[in-house]
Amino acid sequence: MMLVSCLLTGDNYPMRQRAIISALKAKNKLVFVDGSMPKPAAGTPEFSAWTKCNVMVIAWIFNSLANEVYNSVAFVDTATEIWKELQCRFSQGNIPRIYELKQDLALLRQDDLTVSAYFTKLKTLWDKLNSLVVYPKCTCGAAKIFSMERDRDSFINF
Repeated sequence: MMLVSCLLTGDNYPMRQRAIISALKAKNKLVFVDGSMPKPAAGTPEFSAWTKCNVMVIAWIFNSLANEVYNSVAFVDTATEIWKELQCRFSQGNIPRIYELKQDLALLRQDDLTVSAYFTKLKTLWDKLNSLVVYPKCTCGAAKIFSMERDRDSFINF
């Protein structure tokens, strides 16, 4: 069974990661990748059920990975460890990707595209960029300022 229709390659990690998380939430199995369902002690009644679910989630994740990505996590034992490995591999080094996306945004022109097609390309780039830039969570109002600044920059690009 596949969780998502498009395989995770690395280049598409932010978008595929969101899709996989959504699919796991829908199946009530996100706890096996986010670490909130720890492995029970061997020999306990919960161990067998946990192992069965863990293996199922691992299979779903494996079926959602491109071959070169799969090969790097094929021998990892738990869904949580696989997920952490993927996060470490593809979430670090975002600065070059952020630079690339900002360059793509700066160079994007409407030319002969319809307004709808142009906006779709812009929105895709904005969404990819926003998935890589983590804004701090706070109650002081600073996050709202960051959000307004981001929206203003998006408006200027359009």
